[in-house]
Amino acid sequence: MKTLYSLISSLLLVLTTQGLFSQRLQVSTNGRYLVTQENEPFFWLADTAWELFHRCDEKQAALYLSKRAEQGFNIIQAVALAELDGLNDPNPYGETPLNNNDPTSPNEAYFQHVDRIIQMADSLGLYIALLPTWGDKVNTKEWGVGPEIFHPKNAYSFGEWMGNRYKDFENIIWVIGGDRNPRNESDDVLIWNQMAEGIVKGAGGYDRTLMTYHPQPTQNGGSSTWFHDQKWLDFNMHQTGHCANKGTYKHIQHDYALVPVKPVLDGEPLYEDHPNCFNAKELGYSSAEDIRRIMYWNIFAGAFGQSYGCHDVWQMYTPDKEPINGPLRPWTAALDMPMANQVKYLKNLMLSRPYLTRIPDQGIIHGEQAENNDYKIATRDQNGSYAMVYMPTGGKVDLDVTALTSNKLTAWWYDPRTGNSFLGGEVLKSDHVTINAPTSGKGHDWVLVLDATQTEFSAPGKVGNSQP
Repeated sequence: MKTLYSLISSLLLVLTTQGLFSQRLQVSTNGRYLVTQENEPFFWLADTAWELFHRCDEKQAALYLSKRAEQGFNIIQAVALAELDGLNDPNPYGETPLNNNDPTSPNEAYFQHVDRIIQMADSLGLYIALLPTWGDKVNTKEWGVGPEIFHPKNAYSFGEWMGNRYKDFENIIWVIGGDRNPRNESDDVLIWNQMAEGIVKGAGGYDRTLMTYHPQPTQNGGSSTWFHDQKWLDFNMHQTGHCANKGTYKHIQHDYALVPVKPVLDGEPLYEDHPNCFNAKELGYSSAEDIRRIMYWNIFAGAFGQSYGCHDVWQMYTPDKEPINGPLRPWTAALDMPMANQVKYLKNLMLSRPYLTRIPDQGIIHGEQAENNDYKIATRDQNGSYAMVYMPTGGKVDLDVTALTSNKLTAWWYDPRTGNSFLGGEVLKSDHVTINAPTSGKGHDWVLVLDATQTEFSAPGKVGNSQP
């Protein structure tokens, strides 16, 4: 415990001794990924902490951020005007975000707390995906406590104020919306467009912002449904919802095919510790294997990164707070849930091979597949240096590997649960190859990695001692 508090004290001291050092992120030249200013690939690996600014004091924020940085996350999704009565319920220091709930009159003391957490995140190499407001401040007709405070004029001025305040923070990614789908063109779409354009104006131009929109689940497109052609929208975001048995890859495929080309990801999948479809009594709670399947599906379908969430953590639940949808434990006890420690293996795998030239390619897999939890999905380098096949329940797969560039291929089995890899032997280039995974069944998911032999890539993960 003494070591933990020493770490927290050190992090707080950093805020007074160190400036911001993150590189501003930007869209890659092919329009599919994010890169740093030095054109290095950046894999979005976010944790969802919507109530971070609202419910955590600085010591709690330091504990949370240091843990997530240690676990390999590089982005934290958080909201300035938070969901859980964020206008009227004060933060731990007794401050609310707006004076008299007026968006043209922000409370400086509240936002100084936000500033310090963002700086703390930067000191740990973390970006903040910053939502200026939760959507119920625009739309309370579906759910949320609101009240509705935004109209087009004050949405623009609040956006401009936010953009100007954080224009020099290199670790900010802007997220408009907040779990609400616009009701119609004349109302909500205009408000969100105005807020986004205000941010752009305050930050100093489109080249000074990286921005998206966080929707509720939709039939096909997410943010693209309303905003794909807007100049301020740099990449598309989906919320694929909190049910285990959904083909989330279809949403990614939908936006991947749009013109103009923009990056896409799932910014809110099934949370860990969440009631399946909000029905714990009949369907139980989410499992690690369901969440892994969703995440690997999304990435292999063409997403540039993946968000994670834990139901206890996003709301920063403690027993003295009103629970939302049945959290199972206090947020501090939920920081080490299985997927919180496994999701980094997805990032590590994808960055172990050339990333900016990666494309989805279901043509690798022979035959029609049932659209169920056994659905296998493939991705490869467009130059043919490698291919990967995700097998949610192991088993066997029939492949056409003629898109790869060498006649002999090196096979690896990558374990999404541990990040370990096992040499799978040599595969001859052919239009019909049958390969069996090491194991099969629910929870026995594997990634088959096939490397063209001349590439001399290293193992995709830590090499296991023997075949599993």
